[in-house]
Amino acid sequence: ILAVIAISVPSIFNVAIEPNKVAVEELSLATAAVMLIIYGLAILYQFKSQTPEEELAPGIKTSHTAHRWNPQVALGILVAAVVGIAIMSEFLVGSVEPVTESLGMSAFFVGIIIIPLIGNVAEHMVAVQVARKNQMDLSLSIANGSSLQIALFVAPVLVFLSLALGNPLTLEFNNFELIALTTAAVIAAFISVDGRSNWLEGAMLLAVYAILALAFFFLPAVL
Repeated sequence: ILAVIAISVPSIFNVAIEPNKVAVEELSLATAAVMLIIYGLAILYQFKSQTPEEELAPGIKTSHTAHRWNPQVALGILVAAVVGIAIMSEFLVGSVEPVTESLGMSAFFVGIIIIPLIGNVAEHMVAVQVARKNQMDLSLSIANGSSLQIALFVAPVLVFLSLALGNPLTLEFNNFELIALTTAAVIAAFISVDGRSNWLEGAMLLAVYAILALAFFFLPAVL
């Protein structure tokens, strides 16, 4: 909900006043800074919270042994992964235009629906696997954590990077994007609030996603 508010405010601000690009850019920068602070606090809170192993009832033991890397190995693998992702991202971005032309899809639809699905396929598989093992808390944490990372970390970082590159990016979105974002946040909160789930709720979530995907497919590239 916080992410929805933070992303919505610059757009509402731009509508509430006469068009003022400088003011919207400054508000976007300030909002991005607040979002990064909140994301940092969220990460800190997760580290300080109890681990799942500590929350297990007495007498229950985990069936796996943790394998720990030393800091040097972990850092090296992280750097290699980042470099690999950067290279693959260049190939992905370069192939978007030919794909959109050959399939008749808009770049907007590909960026909103197709690329996130492909980019997070491993994460989606993990969430489904743990959900099949009835570990719904972990599955929801994976899904919500990914969404929060994009909204509270990636988006603000892009705002600051765009400023450094001389082409300022704002957190201003069109009305349909805001409605879609709010709908997704509300339905996710509604499903998660009671701590229970079933196959019908899962089907409804997929239906909402399919409807939004269809809407973005038919949405004009420029509104």
